[in-house]
Order: sequence, then C-alpha cells, then structure tokens
Amino acid sequence: MKPVSFTSGNNLTDRQLVEKVLRGDTQAFGAIIKNSEGLVAQVVFKMVNHAEDRKDLVQDIYIKAFKNLSGFRFQAKLLTWIGNIAYNTCVNYLEKKKLVLTGLIDKEDEKPLQAANETEIFISQKELSVILATGIEQLPPLYKTLIVLFHQEELSYADMVQITGLPEGTVKNYLFRARKTLKENILTHYKKDEL
Repeated sequence: MKPVSFTSGNNLTDRQLVEKVLRGDTQAFGAIIKNSEGLVAQVVFKMVNHAEDRKDLVQDIYIKAFKNLSGFRFQAKLLTWIGNIAYNTCVNYLEKKKLVLTGLIDKEDEKPLQAANETEIFISQKELSVILATGIEQLPPLYKTLIVLFHQEELSYADMVQITGLPEGTVKNYLFRARKTLKENILTHYKKDEL
C-alpha cells in the first residue's frame, strides 16, 4: 500500500483525505494520524511531563480531530490544524492541573551573559546534543514546545501562530525568551560544574 501524504502530487491532498474520512474511510484517518503523529508527539511530550497523561491526551487529540473534521475549512494545512488541537488540549490539561505554562517572571534589569567559548571548545558534538536536549526538557512547557516546533519541526512563524493561537509577536517573544532561558540554564549549570 502506498503511503498517503498531506502533500499534492501522486499522493492525496488534505482535501482528498478529509473527504475520504467524512465518507467513512477509516484508512484515510489512519493516514492522517500517521502523518501527524510526529508533530502531535512533539507538542504533547514537550508540554506534559506525566507519561500516563500523555497517552490519554494523544487519544483525546485524535478524537477531537475526528469529531471536528467536518468543520475543517482548509484555511490552514491539516497538519497545522491538528497541531492546534494538540496545543490547545495540552494547554487545557495544564490549566486544569494548575501547572505553569511559561514559568518565567519578567526581569527588567537582567545582565547580559558572557560567552563561554573556552568551555564549548572542550565539549564534543555529541555531548552538546545531550546538553541541549537536557536543557530543552528543563524549560517550561510552552517554551519547550516553541523551540521544538521552530528548530526541530522547522515550522514557520505563521504555522506556529496557527497552532498556538498566539499573536506572531508573542510567539517571537516567547521563542526569544525560551532561547535565552535555555542558554542561561546551560551556562549556569556548566559554569558550576567547572568550579
């Protein structure tokens, strides 16, 4: 069986997939799940720490997508629409659990950090990847999600706006804060270890 994709060409388009699902083709919805599960997993795993809740949330996301598919108006990519459902489902979960979404307090008088080039020279590329992944996991849920969507999933700001429902300026601001926090955390951690 040929893989089904969200792109045009020889593969089915978003519109064709949606029409097949609405006509009762469960394999078409399976294709939608297969093509979106990477993005959904990234959003859920970055925003929610509790493993058992993640499974329930993923199921909830796809149930919502299935139930609301008839309302999809093709104003965005299907993948982005499902990403928005995933994001909103996770935000609702965090709000119900009274967990902090960003976890940061604005500080007016923060001092700029000095570069730690001498430390970076001695760390191998593999160690840097582990350090970066660990640093990302320590970020608040929204910041983790934005970093992953932009740097790993390589989504545009427009796609991120559609997924999160936040204004573009807010997405850019939070992404800037996420990178800054990540850098500060990594530098602070490795400066302490060097002493």
